[in-house]
Amino acid sequence: MAQTALFICLIAFGSTIFGQDDSPARRIFDLTNQDRQEQGLPPLQWNDALAAAAQAHAALMAQQGRLAHQYPGEPELMQRSAQAGAHFQAIAENVAMAPDPQAVENAWMHSTPHRTNILDPRMNALGVGIVERSGNLWAVEDFAQASQALDPQQVAQGVSKLLHTENIDPYGSPDEAEQACAMDHGMPAGTKARSVVRFETPDLTQLPPQVLLQIRSGGFTRAAVGACAPQKTNPNFTTYRVAILLY
Repeated sequence: MAQTALFICLIAFGSTIFGQDDSPARRIFDLTNQDRQEQGLPPLQWNDALAAAAQAHAALMAQQGRLAHQYPGEPELMQRSAQAGAHFQAIAENVAMAPDPQAVENAWMHSTPHRTNILDPRMNALGVGIVERSGNLWAVEDFAQASQALDPQQVAQGVSKLLHTENIDPYGSPDEAEQACAMDHGMPAGTKARSVVRFETPDLTQLPPQVLLQIRSGGFTRAAVGACAPQKTNPNFTTYRVAILLY
């Protein structure tokens, strides 16, 4: 997780809050994507949950009159983003104060840690929060490597597709695999599976190395896939728990 702050003008009095769809926040969003495009990076997608978290923090910054990533009594970045409804594998934040969106973006791009967040190739989602005080903008960018919140059946389907690429037929009994998923160790009673592998991951685009090693070394041809709630619970990150029975 990366968090960076930049203070580039003086505090003034009297405030106006911009909603997530108003032009200052959207202008910063567009400028950030322009800077990414110039570096050959894909654009970030607007994320309403991240924008809500960013907006709430921008309001606190303006109220406190100083830049910070966390104030006394405020949840940290990961927790407040999760509470706003964001699902993510990685998260980062930029904060600043400047007269206008272009000044905010220019300052971030001329600061190494801020620029690193903007040009992080892992990130795919962004929410921006803006509060104006007497002509100055208190700005927050919350970046995330966003992930979907999938139900167990969708998780199992995703893993099954990956097993297909390893020439494994993944259509064994899901009930047995779900039982295995809920267990800490051992095999479900009565199963004919020869091996089981359990893992937790935030990434369903590839099988973990230990799974691939076991599949490729055991001469397996069939599998059953089950998903369940992760045991390593972390409210800030989206992870999936999976069990694969191998036959």
